[in-house]
Amino acid sequence: MSEDQRPRLRDLFRPRPVSTDRTVTTEADEAVPPRLRITAAYAWRLLLIAAVIGVFIWLVMLLKLLVIPLMVAILITALLWPAFEWMLRHRFPRWAAIAVSLIGTAAIVTGLVWLVVWQVRAELPAVQESTAKAIDGFQVWLHEGPLQLSDSQIADYIDQGFAMIEEQTQALLSGALAIGTTLGHVLTGALLALFSLICLLADGGGIWRWTVKLFPRNARPAVDGAARNGWRTIVNYARTQLFVATIDAIGIGLGAFLLQVPLALPVAVLVFLGSFIPIVGAVATGAVAVFLALVYNGPWIALWMLVVVLAVQQIEGHILQPIMMGSAVKVHPLAVVLVVAGGAMIAGIPGALFAVPLAAFVNVAAVTLSSGSWRTGAAPSGDLIWSTVPRERQRRNR
Repeated sequence: MSEDQRPRLRDLFRPRPVSTDRTVTTEADEAVPPRLRITAAYAWRLLLIAAVIGVFIWLVMLLKLLVIPLMVAILITALLWPAFEWMLRHRFPRWAAIAVSLIGTAAIVTGLVWLVVWQVRAELPAVQESTAKAIDGFQVWLHEGPLQLSDSQIADYIDQGFAMIEEQTQALLSGALAIGTTLGHVLTGALLALFSLICLLADGGGIWRWTVKLFPRNARPAVDGAARNGWRTIVNYARTQLFVATIDAIGIGLGAFLLQVPLALPVAVLVFLGSFIPIVGAVATGAVAVFLALVYNGPWIALWMLVVVLAVQQIEGHILQPIMMGSAVKVHPLAVVLVVAGGAMIAGIPGALFAVPLAAFVNVAAVTLSSGSWRTGAAPSGDLIWSTVPRERQRRNR
């Protein structure tokens, strides 16, 4: 090989610089204004994200008989977690801590049901008498009120009502099988939720470590950090809602008792359960107490019952929740109402129940990932829905 050929061979095998400019511009692209191109780029990405979310919601609805019991188990685990973790820190055997948590929860629920049944039985004769008086008063109002209905007109309306019920009898009978199926689904879901709860308490850490391994190796630390902050958020949310529900139930139930509204204890239990749906649940169950007072005690007692409900709501919303949340920024009440309404539209009562904790988890996990706080293990700072700073890190930062 001659000397003049060697430089040419070296040039053939020499690595050529790779251009990093991947932008390919065509005449059609140049004809479109830059702002419109940017808008279109955002639009198709948003459509892709919406499609992924839609497919996810469709899968959840398809597997709702599995998803709802699992979500119930996770929420109950978050409710029991502070007491369960306290027992583990004080060297309780894990099986003993699980048994105490489950038996204690069952005892509390059984006690509440027994109190409700006891008061219903005790006040049933008085309620029946009050109901008869309320019906008589309503009939007098129909006669002498602005409607001025006669006995024959009232009888005709009653007959029409019975005729409508008879027309729907066949539909009600045909729906009996569906009701039986629903009851079977409820029983199956309850057993599945109980089994999931036991598994989460017994080996929640192992289940989560296995779940993290489903992600790529490089993404595992970020996923783990974001999910752990989200879990602390759900625990704090559940603890706060339990406290708020207890205060709402005591306040409204005590007000109903002092105003001599019938079935004050069942109303308190109903308020307690409804308060786990933020804002909407407490308002709806408080309206039940006002309605009972209006029917059985008259408009003035109903007005005072309404004052009690509003006072309890104001104390809870403006004093108790800010103290429980600490310095963290909570979600705006309008956002809570929209999230709860959207969850109810998508999945009914379960959607309304799980909407806010799910939104809180997603918010904190997203802030953790975007801020990079998962690298240091610190709690994310930013527009958080609930406080996620654990006590150990608070002490370390002081």
